Amino acid sequence: MKNTQFHQHTNSPHPQTSIHHPLHSLLKEHFGFTAFRPLQEEIIRDVLAERDVVALLPTGGGKSLCFQLPALARSGLTIVVSPLIALMKDQVDGLRANGIAATFLNSSLTAQESQARLRGLHQGDYRLLYMAPERLMLPGYLSLLRNFQVNLLAIDEAHCISEWGHDFRPEYRRLVELRDQVPTLPIIALTATATERVQKDIVTLLRLRDPACYVASFNRPNLTYQVQPKDNPFGQVLAFLRKRPKDCGILYCQSRKTTESVAERLQHYGINAQAYHAGLSAEERTRHQELFLRDETQVICATIAFGMGINKPNVRFVIHYDLPKNLESYYQETGRAGRDGLPSECVLLFSAGDTVKQQRFINEKPNLQEQQIANRQLQEMVHYAECATCRRRTLLQYFGEHVESENCGGCDNCLTPRDTFDATEATQTVLSCVEEVCGTSGFSVGLNHIIGVLTGANTEKIRRWGHDRLTSYGKGTAHRRPEWASISRELIRLGYLHQTADPFTVLEVTDQGQHFLQEPKTLMLTKPMSTPERNPSSVEDLGHDEMLFTRLRQLRKTLADEADVPAYVIFSDVALRQMARDYPTNEQEFLQISGVGNRKLQEFGPKFLAVIARHLEDYAPLTIPKESNLSPAPSLGNQTPATNQKDFKNQHDLEGDEETASSERSTISPAQSHGRQDPLSHGQGRRGIGARRVREVREDDQDQRTPLADFFNRPARKRPLGDTVNQTLRYFLAGHSVEQIARERGLVTSTIYGHLEQAIQAGEPVDLSQLWTPEQELEMAAAFEKTGFGNLTGAKELLGNLYDYGQLRLYRVVHGKS
Repeated sequence: MKNTQFHQHTNSPHPQTSIHHPLHSLLKEHFGFTAFRPLQEEIIRDVLAERDVVALLPTGGGKSLCFQLPALARSGLTIVVSPLIALMKDQVDGLRANGIAATFLNSSLTAQESQARLRGLHQGDYRLLYMAPERLMLPGYLSLLRNFQVNLLAIDEAHCISEWGHDFRPEYRRLVELRDQVPTLPIIALTATATERVQKDIVTLLRLRDPACYVASFNRPNLTYQVQPKDNPFGQVLAFLRKRPKDCGILYCQSRKTTESVAERLQHYGINAQAYHAGLSAEERTRHQELFLRDETQVICATIAFGMGINKPNVRFVIHYDLPKNLESYYQETGRAGRDGLPSECVLLFSAGDTVKQQRFINEKPNLQEQQIANRQLQEMVHYAECATCRRRTLLQYFGEHVESENCGGCDNCLTPRDTFDATEATQTVLSCVEEVCGTSGFSVGLNHIIGVLTGANTEKIRRWGHDRLTSYGKGTAHRRPEWASISRELIRLGYLHQTADPFTVLEVTDQGQHFLQEPKTLMLTKPMSTPERNPSSVEDLGHDEMLFTRLRQLRKTLADEADVPAYVIFSDVALRQMARDYPTNEQEFLQISGVGNRKLQEFGPKFLAVIARHLEDYAPLTIPKESNLSPAPSLGNQTPATNQKDFKNQHDLEGDEETASSERSTISPAQSHGRQDPLSHGQGRRGIGARRVREVREDDQDQRTPLADFFNRPARKRPLGDTVNQTLRYFLAGHSVEQIARERGLVTSTIYGHLEQAIQAGEPVDLSQLWTPEQELEMAAAFEKTGFGNLTGAKELLGNLYDYGQLRLYRVVHGKS
C-alpha cells in the first residue's frame, strides 16, 4: 500500500542545518534501532530543515521519534504539547532511560518540583519539555518561547484541534497564538487518527506554512479485529482472560463505575486488574500505571473518555467492554495493542443498548452542530460493528485509505463469514414504509418511528400524524423491532436508504432504493449477530433496557405514593424489567408481562404503556435475547462443543451466581454460596492460583461467614426452581452426564454442578449415583471426616485433587445434613 500525501510539498533541497551527529548514529546510540520505520527519516529531515510538518502515523508507528531525534541532533529546546499527563510521564521516563534530558510540567507536580524544573530550563539542562496546551498558553509560560532557545514546537494528538476529530479540545485552538508570538518557530503536528477533513483542519487552524504532510498506512497487520454480541460481558471477558494468563491488556469501559466494578470482580476471580480513570487521585493513577508497565498488573480497566497514554509495547489485547463514540477513538484505543509488532487481539463487545447510551450523550450536547457531527460519527461506528464485510477494510476506508483486498485474513468476518438470508421482502417492506410515511406527511422521520409504524406501535406521534392508518402500519410483524433496526442499518450501509443528521436524524429512500422498489431483485443480507437465548430465573440476570427500567420505576413510585402503598404492590421489579425487555406497546402484549392481570391492566396499563411509547420515540429498542418455554430434554448424543470466534463463545461462567443470587440469599449462608461456585478453587492450578492463595483468600473471608451447621440443620423445603435449573435437571434425570449437559447448553461444568446443587437444596429428588462409584463415595466420606464439611479445599487436597469441586459440593449437600 503506497504512502500518500494529502498536501504536495516541493522537492527543493533542504537548507543547511547544524547537525551534530549523523541521524543513523543518533538512532542507534539513543534508541537502539538500526533503521528507521517508514517515513520517519523523511519527516525528521524536513523538521531539521525548519519546515512545518504534519505527520499521520499509526499508533506504534514511531511518531514520537520524529521530534525526539531532531531534539538531539541540534541545540535548543523542543516543546511538546500533549493532552495526556500519563503519556508525558511515560515518554519522559523512557527518554531519561535512554540518556536524553527531558522533563514535563503539569498538575501532577508540587510547586517545589515545578520550580526546580524551571530552574533547569533556565540553565539549559533539558532538550525536551512536555506540557499540556492549557498550561503552555498561560501568560507566564508563554515567556518560555522568548527566554529559552526554543527551536521546535511539536503538537501531539493534533486531531484535538478539529471539531471533526474524535477528541475535540477547545484549548488546542489557542495554539495558533504561538504562531503570532514567534512567527519563525517551526511546528510539527502529529496524530494517529485523522480523516481527510481533520487533516485539513490541522493545517488551516494552526496556520501551517507550506507544510510537508505525510500519511502512512493506517493498517496494523499484526492486529486481529473481532466484534462479539454483548450477551454476558463479564463472563465473556473472564473466559478470554483465563486462556491468556500470561498476557496483559487494556479493557475500555464507558463509565468510571464500570471500570471499578469490573476490576474488582476480576480480582475476585484471581486476575490482577486495576481501574484507571480521571476520578482517581494522581497518586492512584500513577501507581496503577506503573504496576501495569512493570507487568505486575495483567489488566487495566480504563474509561473510554479518559485518555490513557501508556506507551507499553507488549499489550497483547484491547477489549472494548462498551461501544466507543466513533471510529477514531476505536482506532486509537485498539492501537495500544501490539506496538511491538507481535500478534495482538482487538475485541469489541457490541449491543444495541450501547448505541442507545451513546445517543443519549449526544442528545445532551448543547450545540446542535456538535450533535450532528457526533451522530454521523456514531453511525460510522455502528456500521463497523454491524458490517458483514472485512472490518480492517471498513476501518481503513474510513480514514481515506484505498484497500484492494476484500479479505484481510485477520478479522472475524474474513475468518468466519456470517450467514445470509433472503431479505428481498423485508427490504421492500422497509423502503415502502419510508416512502409512504414521507409521501403522506410531507416530511421525513427517523428510524425509530419507521420501526414503530412497521410493528404497529401505538405511540402519540403515530396517532397524531395518522400513520396508524397507513397500509404499512403493522406490516412488519414478521420481525422484532431490533431485527428491523439491524436490517435498516444494513440498507443504509448498502445505499438503499440515506440517514441524514441535518438538523435531525431522518431516513430517506435513495435513487438506488427507488430503483429496487420499481424492479425488485433478490437481495441477500447478513443475519444480525445473535446470541444464545437464555431465560434468567432471577431479577439480577434478566437483561433489560436500564434507561426504560428507570423511567418505569419512577412512574411506579409516583403511583405508589399516590395510593400510599409499597411500590411492589403496583408491580414487582421482575415485571418492570420484563417490560423494559419486551417493550409492550398494546394491551395484548402488556398482558403477557408477569404479574399483569385484567385489573392491573385497566388500572395501570395505560400509564405504563404511555411511558414505554415515549421511550421508544426517543430511543431505539435494545436487542435482548428472550427464551421461549422450555421443552423436555432432547437426546444429546456424542456432540462436540460448537465454537464461535475462538474464546468469545458467549461463555456463561457466572451464570450459576447470577441466576440464583436473589433466591439463595435468604436460604444459603455466605460460606455455602461461596463454596458452591468456588471460582477461586476451580481455577487452582489452571490459572496459576495455588492452594495457598486460595486458603489465604478464604481465611480473609472467615469472619464474614455463618457456621455451616446453621445451613445443614435447616429443614429441607421445596421452592420453585428457575427454568435454566429445571432444564439441567431434566437432562440429568434423563441420564446425561454433567459434561454432556454443559456441552449442549454452552455452559461450564461448574455451572451444571451448581444447578444440581440448587435442585437438591430445593427438595428435588436427585439420584447422584451416576456421579461416583460406591468406593469413591467412601473415599469422600473419609476425607470430610478428617477435614470437616467446612473445608472443601482441604478435602480436595486430601483426595489428591482427583475429584471435581462440583462432586465434593454435591456430596456435602447430601451427606452434610445427616
